[in-house]
Amino acid sequence: MSTAAFRIFDLDGTISDPAVGIGRSINFALQHFGYPAIRENDVSQFVGPPLDLTFTSIVGSSSSEHIGALVAKFRERYADLGYAENVIYPGIPEALMALDAVDIPLGLCTSKPAHFADSILRLFGIRQYFRFINGGDIGVRKSDQLAALLFEGVIAKSSTMIGDRAVDILAAKANNLKSVAVLWGHGSLAELKGASPDALLEFPHELAGLANAA
Repeated sequence: MSTAAFRIFDLDGTISDPAVGIGRSINFALQHFGYPAIRENDVSQFVGPPLDLTFTSIVGSSSSEHIGALVAKFRERYADLGYAENVIYPGIPEALMALDAVDIPLGLCTSKPAHFADSILRLFGIRQYFRFINGGDIGVRKSDQLAALLFEGVIAKSSTMIGDRAVDILAAKANNLKSVAVLWGHGSLAELKGASPDALLEFPHELAGLANAA
């Protein structure tokens, strides 16, 4: 794969809304270990950050073994049911098609394991638009993922990261990449503005404009 100026998409909150599946899978893990369930209204804050940080903040444990067990229990349900409880945002397939039509290379960089991301993209019939899927795992941060893509020559320094949370924008900045924040996901306007993205989009159809980015 030649190095190119990719448009690199986050998955959760950017391409699809995973709140139902994530919330139910978090509660499946919590209740298995005797913790109270989180409320539906609290799920949004946990969409985006790595699962180990999510469970650490919820249960207050510093035990990596216990946090790992919670993550494993989450993934048990997510693999069976949770991934399919995603809902794709209206306008995303059309935007991806428009970018692909003018040969803009697209990639995916997500905190979730790559095989989950692959299943979700296939669920929505959009896997063919992405030339690579870069997935994360416990202890791996999105800034590390982007750094590895650069080091391996998969993406060029002129690539752009697109996401709905500050972590996406800050990961791009840590690697001197351009960044685009989107407002239809789970990050607030204040959170995203605070991360100082290079551009801020309100609606998915605006993604087609990324074809004109340098």
